[in-house]
Amino acid sequence: MILTILKYAAMIFIGFSSGVAIAGGVFAFITIIGIIPRLVQKTDTRKYIVLYENCIVLGGFLATLTFVFDVYLPLGIVAELIFGAFAGIFIGGLAVCLAETLDVLPIVSRRAKLKIGLQYFILSISLGKTIGSLIYFLYPGFIQFK
Repeated sequence: MILTILKYAAMIFIGFSSGVAIAGGVFAFITIIGIIPRLVQKTDTRKYIVLYENCIVLGGFLATLTFVFDVYLPLGIVAELIFGAFAGIFIGGLAVCLAETLDVLPIVSRRAKLKIGLQYFILSISLGKTIGSLIYFLYPGFIQFK
């Protein structure tokens, strides 16, 4: 009986510690690539920076809860569209910030000899990510076709 309790306590401790380490890595990654300051700079919304940070932390926490407790919310197609759009916007913004941090876009534009239209290239990356997220969340069983 005590051995079983110790086994479960150890599993809880290891699982919690692993989750903290992974969450720390994810938030460090988001911080390092500078998605929040870049978003604030581009939108000129310095007064909302704490709100941005709180929303990202709260979103990470709620997403973790949905995975741990296998939450199902039958909110309908409209909620799925809204969530898919926001997820696509976030992932697109994250991808663009990462690409900018790694100086991928200037290299690609130089090699592709893009003199004008770089903003359309960035927009197409963001739209592609958004459409991909919408397909993923709206097409039932999509994950089974890996």
